[in-house]
Amino acid sequence: MLDRSSKNSSPSVSPTGDPLTDILRGLRLDGVQYGRCEMKEPWGLEFPAQDAARFYFVGQKACWMRMPNGDWFEMKAGDAVLVPRGAPHALASSPDVPTTQFKGYEVTEICKNVYCMRTETEAESCVPGTLLFCGTMYFNLDSLHPLLGMMPDVMRTHGLEEHEPSIPHLLEAMAREIKMERVGSAGIVARLADVLAASIIRSWVERGCGDSKGWIAAVRDRELGKVLAAIHLEPNRDWSVETLARSMGASRSGFAERFASTVGETPARYVTQVRMHQARQWLTHDRLRIAVVANRLGYESEAAFSRAFKRVIGAPPSHFRGEDHIEVPNI
Repeated sequence: MLDRSSKNSSPSVSPTGDPLTDILRGLRLDGVQYGRCEMKEPWGLEFPAQDAARFYFVGQKACWMRMPNGDWFEMKAGDAVLVPRGAPHALASSPDVPTTQFKGYEVTEICKNVYCMRTETEAESCVPGTLLFCGTMYFNLDSLHPLLGMMPDVMRTHGLEEHEPSIPHLLEAMAREIKMERVGSAGIVARLADVLAASIIRSWVERGCGDSKGWIAAVRDRELGKVLAAIHLEPNRDWSVETLARSMGASRSGFAERFASTVGETPARYVTQVRMHQARQWLTHDRLRIAVVANRLGYESEAAFSRAFKRVIGAPPSHFRGEDHIEVPNI
């Protein structure tokens, strides 16, 4: 069924030597909405589930965030949060403040997909409020792709500004692009948001990621991290357990056990998931024909590929063929 020409070859050398960087090479934004919010107490924002990621960076004064499980935690100035799969959550000046749907607040649209919001009363106009830099990120991958599916609902990092000194400059650059309204500003803001998201993920991984599994846990294991990076960089290769084990100098059984205990999936299942989600991207974003995608992945027949695709994705390839690129809605 698969092209065996690369079966006995070793994984390619990582382009950067950094597994996290190599894995994140596949995570890009199709669109972004960016906002600057100045909030005066009391305030509370409710965000329902959405098919996009959300990020927040607290620039001034603390606020609170309610996670999908209902627990609240405090976010201080310099803290950042990424909600990679758009799980429902809330932000408020205090956990006991009633929340209102974000869409219920009045925002000022600066330009397409860029807005600012300010809440204040005349009596409180001189009292500093919470300054939030926030946004909605539309990744090029669907939420079930291993890159996103194995992330936690909420990724928190404290004192991001201290550990990622570039963050304030990124935010300033985003604000500057917004104000200047030059040709290509939207694309530049999206690329800066790419870097912002990667910075939050990197800081979260480096400073401890709890009991997380998946690629996030694996990148902290240098040997496994290189294996995962190779899989993500070349999803079209016929990765066998033997090939991957050989790249680590481990036995087939030893590698398989170590991989499964760290990642939470067998090597074969993980590889298949990455390959089929890559196929979905080729179908939707690159608009390739099903036969071309099947051939890229080494399948001898379109029918065999379609069966494997449906097992993983839940729908046949024809369902995604020619699907439109995402359009970021206006505020």
